[in-house]
Amino acid sequence: MAEQAQGDTEAMYNFFNEIGIISQLSTAMFEQRLPDGLTLSQFSVLNWFARVDTQATPGRLAKAFQVTGGAMTNTLKKLEAKKLITVMPDESSGRKKRVTMTKKGRRLRDKAIASTAPLLIEFAELFPVEKIRRSTRQLAQVRQYLDDYRYR
Repeated sequence: MAEQAQGDTEAMYNFFNEIGIISQLSTAMFEQRLPDGLTLSQFSVLNWFARVDTQATPGRLAKAFQVTGGAMTNTLKKLEAKKLITVMPDESSGRKKRVTMTKKGRRLRDKAIASTAPLLIEFAELFPVEKIRRSTRQLAQVRQYLDDYRYR
């Protein structure tokens, strides 16, 4: 029984190790193709707005990305300087701010994704899309578990 548990633990470690390596390699490939001086952290914020919500406070974004408030403020200032987001006072609170993505931000986010199309087409030739869809559903379950786990 102890051997089984050790083997299972090793399998789980290997699973997360592969995900980590894939993340590093895919991030490096993606960063090389980001347009207009966009950094990965800036793209990630724009992508969050496209995927999750149309507005947020800086605190909500910092929590979502698991970074400090200062780090998020720095990223938001750079995005705002490029006119990719707007940061405005929250009408319901004198201290809070509301962040939204601009149309220019949406276009640049879409352009960044389009810039990866050649990579994805090559990838799809090696890995059939239906297999990727099945794997993605399983990975989404893992992500949901880990996302919930951080709030325990």
